[in-house]
Amino acid sequence: MRVIGHDGQQVGILPLNEALGLARQQGVDLVEISPNAVPPVCRIVDYGKFKYEQSKKDKDTKKSNAGKVKEVQLSVKIDPHDFGVKLQHAIDFFCDDMKVKIALRFRGREMAHTEYGVQVINKFIKESAPYATPEMQPKVIGKGISLTLNPLPRAKRAKNPKVLEQEAEEAEMAKEEPKAPPKAPKPVIATDAAEKPSDFGSNPFTQINLPENR
Repeated sequence: MRVIGHDGQQVGILPLNEALGLARQQGVDLVEISPNAVPPVCRIVDYGKFKYEQSKKDKDTKKSNAGKVKEVQLSVKIDPHDFGVKLQHAIDFFCDDMKVKIALRFRGREMAHTEYGVQVINKFIKESAPYATPEMQPKVIGKGISLTLNPLPRAKRAKNPKVLEQEAEEAEMAKEEPKAPPKAPKPVIATDAAEKPSDFGSNPFTQINLPENR
């Protein structure tokens, strides 16, 4: 796993036991902050302080976006692909705790069949249901339809599909990551050298046949 030190600097890639030991030496905790990364990322930090900072960060983000309203414009003859793009933009806004104003304007003869515009709006509301709720039911006012969708509380709100897709890709990459082949054991060569008497210290001339004196 990749380890980030208490000072925010990268320590490197360490085995779990070694990372835990390093955290214990500093009297703090080892917190996993990116479990789906390859390798997973952990941080050496005081867990209580980490939770407090994370909660404060979420509150600050929510407070800064509170009251912000983004607008998404639709049309009666909107293309399915364009509809999906507009919906994803709205989901991104909802997940950042922003309100979204949906606006649809009728053009020319479309005023004779305003029910088609209402169908588009209702479809958008239905697709947004896991993330937001409308302030009121859609109504035709003048030459268009306009209403505001409020984001659901984070505890009740679905996760952004972009985040889910990214996590799925990271998990798939982790499965496909090639693993290093196990090291082959070193070959053991059998030898009977130990069974043979050592020639060390023996007379090198014992094997030479000298002629007898005549």
